[in-house]
Amino acid sequence: MENIAGTKSSLSWVVNISVILLVVIWLIPTVGLLVSSFRDRDQISASGWWLSPFAVEQNFQAKIPAADVRQDGDFFVIEGNIFSGGEGEVIRFGGARSNPTANAAGETAELTRDRSLTLQANGDFVYRSPREIKRDPSVYYSTATPPEFSMDNYETIMFSNNMDIAFINTLTVTIPATIIPILIAAFAAYALAWMDFAGRGLLIAMVVGLLVVPLQLALVPLLQFHNKIGIGQSFLGIWMAHTGFGLPLAIYLLRNYMVGLPRDIIESAKVDGATDFQVFTKIVLPLSFPALASFAIFQFLWTWNDLLVAKVFLPSNSESWVMTVKIADDLLGSRGGDWGILAAAAFISIAVPLIVFFTMQRYLVRGLLAGSVK
Repeated sequence: MENIAGTKSSLSWVVNISVILLVVIWLIPTVGLLVSSFRDRDQISASGWWLSPFAVEQNFQAKIPAADVRQDGDFFVIEGNIFSGGEGEVIRFGGARSNPTANAAGETAELTRDRSLTLQANGDFVYRSPREIKRDPSVYYSTATPPEFSMDNYETIMFSNNMDIAFINTLTVTIPATIIPILIAAFAAYALAWMDFAGRGLLIAMVVGLLVVPLQLALVPLLQFHNKIGIGQSFLGIWMAHTGFGLPLAIYLLRNYMVGLPRDIIESAKVDGATDFQVFTKIVLPLSFPALASFAIFQFLWTWNDLLVAKVFLPSNSESWVMTVKIADDLLGSRGGDWGILAAAAFISIAVPLIVFFTMQRYLVRGLLAGSVK
């Protein structure tokens, strides 16, 4: 017995450690995104987020103007400051990118046999050459800037023009696009689970088949259909689009859940004279709340974070942008190279979905698994 207890205890430790490692691995990208959201573009380009607590080394090139050249004996000399009035800690410098010479600030670097460069920590330099200086020589140097975190990325997003309108538009799209498919799917799931009619098995097979159809295949035909009936590129059009794309999964989840409900309760209600509508509204719908909540989480997260469907089914003017379109088109531009803005936008955009998820997450696993093991 002691051996069995010891084996169970060791297995428990292995399971706990494995779970902790998985959680840490899953959190690493999120932590990296959070750290990057407080850094600017130059810092992100210079070093990874895991090096953010340390000084960032950046490489620069400065052109030494050859306009004011004085002659000192046999040498031509240029003096000045490569920082143009600013200051920085010079780590290393050299006269040619292909052959950099590393020196401490204040020491003289022999660039070639006859040319030299003295560079101070504050950027003051003295460049000497035995030949007349006709072209602006370049100084390649590196500076180390201390770690710096700021809220500039968040301020750029929060105080950008029409961001409040984009937030309201996102709610306008997401809330109806979550409620409408739930209402339709609940009725359809009850019919497929508890009502006998011809072709029910074929309809269930069609619903399962629609789960594997990529929505990208339906975007253009659906938009053309919406344009013909007069709802193309409007809020009503995007509600219908999200409803159509979300219905197969909703019907599948709710039907599996409702099939697992106790048959005795439903049959007793029908014996007492209850109609199908009364059974659905009074018995099945309240008992199916975990499944409804689990799908609501999925649908809300999908529609809130959607970019592709919003770009296709909403007008292109800025007054109709949702947050994802606003961030992608206005703040990031066509190239999307500002990773700091992108990271901050990610955390701003997930604020509301996180509230919804943690409010309803206790129903998520229960709603997903209830119909799968029956």
